[in-house]
Amino acid sequence: MQYEPGLSRTALIELATKTYFGNVDAKNMDGALDCFQDGALFCVQTDFTRHSGKAEIRRMFEDFFGAYEKIVHRDFTCTVDEANGRISACFVAELTDVDGGVTLLNNTNFWRIRDGKFQEVYVYMSGANVLV
Repeated sequence: MQYEPGLSRTALIELATKTYFGNVDAKNMDGALDCFQDGALFCVQTDFTRHSGKAEIRRMFEDFFGAYEKIVHRDFTCTVDEANGRISACFVAELTDVDGGVTLLNNTNFWRIRDGKFQEVYVYMSGANVLV
């Protein structure tokens, strides 16, 4: 299903890399959740994990934020389908736990945007799923 295009290429990149990941990296729950439609679907494809709706996505982020002292998403390479409100990004996720251990993941996310917010997010992780 396609949604009406509503965001420009620049706005799609901003939503995914700055607004969304900026809020995730800052552990700003409200800011991160504001990027999602109420009934959004968040899937980690490489682990067959699915979170449906903001309540489940919130719980996922609570666990994720609590598990890491520092979260950094960087080195984005984006591909944008402006006409259909879709974006993908390859990036590095650098996660530092409370003991100083660092986990590096090379991930790819695919987003479907509806009315300026994420309707669907599909995540492919290079390592163990940290979004359970």
